[in-house]
Amino acid sequence: MIRFARITMALSLATLALASTLTAGNGVTLDRPVLSLAAARTIIAAAEAAAAARGVGVVTVVVDSSGTVIELSRMDTAQVASVNVGIGKARTAAIYRRPSRDFEEQIRNGRIAALALADATPLQGGVPVLVNGTVVGAVGVSGDTPQVDEEIAIAGAAALTRSASAALARPVTFIPASQVTRAFAKGEPLVETGAYKVHASFRDAPGKAEVHTRDTDIIYVLEGAATIVTGGTVVDGNTIAPDEIRGAAIRGGEERQLVKGDVFIVPNGVPHWFTSVRAPFRYYVVKATAVEGGVR
Repeated sequence: MIRFARITMALSLATLALASTLTAGNGVTLDRPVLSLAAARTIIAAAEAAAAARGVGVVTVVVDSSGTVIELSRMDTAQVASVNVGIGKARTAAIYRRPSRDFEEQIRNGRIAALALADATPLQGGVPVLVNGTVVGAVGVSGDTPQVDEEIAIAGAAALTRSASAALARPVTFIPASQVTRAFAKGEPLVETGAYKVHASFRDAPGKAEVHTRDTDIIYVLEGAATIVTGGTVVDGNTIAPDEIRGAAIRGGEERQLVKGDVFIVPNGVPHWFTSVRAPFRYYVVKATAVEGGVR
């Protein structure tokens, strides 16, 4: 759908969901997560998907922890008046660190004094965005009933929480030199995940023709030399594992010589075949795994 209005704030942040502020190391400044433009767009995309699923048009606003607008989007069928209302809901949730619904309920329950609170919009539909318990901003939604507005805002905030949690849960991998040396002696995988693989590869003889339908091989030659043929057609090819084809040879194709220091990239789906090897031939292979419909 076409954006009617978009307000962006230029932030010198990482393109990941979250970035961190710098710490002086003297206890004067704080180290805390902050909301990035990429994260704001993730929130809005999820919120608008939730709105579309309900068949409603809304304005979605994402602000940082100070209540300053990072991104605003108005769906085609959303009313103009919802723009300022959405901003107010988001700012309220951010600076008071609670859903804007709380203030609406206070007034409904007779606490009229809540109307005097500075910069508080007492309307349901604004929710804080939290990462590890820290309020990094808020999302405000306006355009439908109070309950639906809040449900859409919650859907947007939840999308960021899920992606941030997944990123924080992703471990760092360290492989000591002794393990790497042992792996190169035999030619063994070092790391294998659904997104990528790292192999310590060793060859002392030619191999079979190969096709990796999802893995792109990024090869760096450490020692020795080899002749590799790429392209062409695999002869007598058989699927030996999911997304892995092996064959007796390659008909046609292009021949190259690989020596120490060379980098060679074989895209997924391209046949390749080591036809001769000057041992010991050792090389790193990083395998980037494609996902359905594109590259991860």
